[in-house]
Amino acid sequence: MIAAAIVAGGYIAKTAPQTPDIEGMLDMQSAMPSTLLSAKGTHLATFGRPQQELVPLDHVSPYVIKALIATEDHRFYDHQGIDVSRTLSAVLHTVLGQAQGGSTITQQLVRNMFPEEIGRARTIDRKLREIITAIKVEKRYSKDQILETYLNTVPFLYNVTGIEMAARTYYSKPAAELDLLESAMLVGMLKGTSYYNPIINPERAHTRRNVVLNQMVKHGMLPAQQFDALRDAPLQARLNRPPEPIDVAPHFTEYVRRQLLEWTEQHGYDLNTDGLVIYSTLDDELQDAASEAVERQSEVLQAIADVEWGRSTSRVASHTPKAYKTMRKKVEPFQHFWSEHAALVDAFVRESPEYRKAVSSGQAPKTVLAKLKDDSAFMRRLRENKTRLEAGFVAMDPASGEVKAWVGSRDFERDQFDHVAQAERQPGSTFKPIVYGAALEQGFRPDRIYPDGQVEIRANDGSIWRPTDMSGYSGRMMSMREGLIYSKNTITAQVMQDVGLPTVIGMARAMGVTQSRLDPVPSLSLGTSPVTLLEMVSTYATIAQIGEYRKPVVIRKITDRDGKVLAEFNAEPQRAMSEDTAIELIDMLRGVVRQGTGTEVRSRFNIVADIAGKTGTTQNNTDGWFILMHPNLVAGAWIGFNDPRVTMRSDYWGQGGHNAILLVGDFFRDTLKTKLINVKAKFPQPKRPPPLMVKAPDKDWIDQLNEEDMIPPGYGVVTRRNSDTAVVVGPNGVQTVERSDGGNRGNSRVFLPDELDRFLSGLDRDPATGKRTERSSGGSVSRGSGNAGGDTMFPGPIQ
Repeated sequence: MIAAAIVAGGYIAKTAPQTPDIEGMLDMQSAMPSTLLSAKGTHLATFGRPQQELVPLDHVSPYVIKALIATEDHRFYDHQGIDVSRTLSAVLHTVLGQAQGGSTITQQLVRNMFPEEIGRARTIDRKLREIITAIKVEKRYSKDQILETYLNTVPFLYNVTGIEMAARTYYSKPAAELDLLESAMLVGMLKGTSYYNPIINPERAHTRRNVVLNQMVKHGMLPAQQFDALRDAPLQARLNRPPEPIDVAPHFTEYVRRQLLEWTEQHGYDLNTDGLVIYSTLDDELQDAASEAVERQSEVLQAIADVEWGRSTSRVASHTPKAYKTMRKKVEPFQHFWSEHAALVDAFVRESPEYRKAVSSGQAPKTVLAKLKDDSAFMRRLRENKTRLEAGFVAMDPASGEVKAWVGSRDFERDQFDHVAQAERQPGSTFKPIVYGAALEQGFRPDRIYPDGQVEIRANDGSIWRPTDMSGYSGRMMSMREGLIYSKNTITAQVMQDVGLPTVIGMARAMGVTQSRLDPVPSLSLGTSPVTLLEMVSTYATIAQIGEYRKPVVIRKITDRDGKVLAEFNAEPQRAMSEDTAIELIDMLRGVVRQGTGTEVRSRFNIVADIAGKTGTTQNNTDGWFILMHPNLVAGAWIGFNDPRVTMRSDYWGQGGHNAILLVGDFFRDTLKTKLINVKAKFPQPKRPPPLMVKAPDKDWIDQLNEEDMIPPGYGVVTRRNSDTAVVVGPNGVQTVERSDGGNRGNSRVFLPDELDRFLSGLDRDPATGKRTERSSGGSVSRGSGNAGGDTMFPGPIQ
């Protein structure tokens, strides 16, 4: 007997140090959720335990306390943590095969408060840790403190914790106002909240409530006559879940939460209980503008997709987005797509969770497929999900790296997948500035020329890659600047070949593509390696910040509940390219929005600020991209379907310069109009004089021109080749260019004949395709036709 006692004592002495520290138990009860704020202090989200409101014991109905003690621990005020007689009784019943609970309220409390340290396994070791901890709690805290903590921390289903939120959820009243029947029902749930759920299992809950009332009678807390009068009373419980607060940037919030979990783990804080205050970088007004732009323009693009795939003809119905809103009423969305892709329909069904679940249960695949295809409700949901156009949008301050706006999908409730930081899609031509940046950094000049013809590049595995362009080959020489402005694949591929893949990949990493895998293949130069929108916008922010990369910042600072600053965050600048390279690249990207593939952002949205950007489109119009830079803000958008087997139908609306550009243009128009960013801000200009831009005026204007007249800025007059001179307008005003060898006259410069020939030969050609445009039938004037073919650029600057 003595030996057994010694062994038991030794075992207890060994176990006691393994029990949790209970000194901070009341602090755990008074846990405070952490709060996420916008840059201007607006509430964005709360990170905490399930819905919980702490109340003192005197704010809880006395019926609740009586019902709890009568049912769970009627000798609560007599024991010191464990009820010895009840524990022995429970052990005896368990041995006889009649499992019975013997835990006191204090023991239940320590299980709830220390789930990891105590555990719930049916072992002697766990039970001993529970008993020792309960005794420690009883020695340290009063009975009222134990009851208060218990009632504030016990779970009640539906993401609800504590008696106060339970009373509000099931009876729409505070815990202080609960009557006898309501108190008994809620206490009865504690034996098994799901099993005795009054909403799902009202009969069980009713029976359990009466058990609680009977226990109150048994222990002298309720007259038997009153119980008899109440036993048949209805539950009257109704689910009254409080409305979830609307999160204005749910994808951003989730991204921040993941970063916070990592930070709190490293620094010893609990995000859910320590009451931290997190100040984010999100700008309220910019976020609103982004959300509205995404919602507005995504609806327009969805209508376009619905109409184009609803018609049998592949011809573009209109180049005006608004026209599709009316046409949408006259077609069955995507009807033609489904009729043309019967095999794809079967594949979609086989990939559905419903199909996989049915097959895994033993049903024949053919039977399941046929059954699901006959289910009209299932097929309607499937088609709607597959043909819903999705979008991602993010905006950053290039000077600080702070994220200012973030829209991860069109509707968070329908699609929680984040198309800003999670989705990796091929960036298409938005990757090209990285290639040209690497070339400029190696000393290549923007006027370095390449032939626009068939290109063959041999890969490491021996395969031959032949890049092509939608517009075909022009057969003429094109500068690097033109290659980027008009997004020529043939030119970009040759630049990449001269620069080298390792250099391009190194530049991409330095500029902001830090996470996604970049395949070392020649087609990388055209954006075939999937990346995230956040990485690409960060890359363009590097360009906009004159070559300095800053890791995207989403949190400014973290304080404790008392306002003490715990941490502050900012991005350390890292030089990715020289200032000269970045400024030159910005100027090349200006050309994209002035005369290249991104002109629609200026023409459709009337943006007159100093902007530069790039469009991107992937094979079969699967992905549309557009990223725009302003000295104060860089923003980018992606448009596509979650399943890449569904694409935009036409080559016109499938281009990033016609789809994603709508979201970014809408956003920038509003931000500039409301002066959220400075319309007068300017990027630095290249140190060299800019290339001479020439645009021939209309013939009617020329016919009225006298020899003495001044030519308005932006226009030029060029004589035919059999004339002696060409009069043009450059950055320094009117200049006269002589065709033959001779002396300078005024501000003119002498050009060699072949040099001027090369210059003049481009004036009547489309810059992107090299095809001839309409020429005047008489006179000595060569007319342009706007962006289609009248604009050209001399390959070297006029000195």
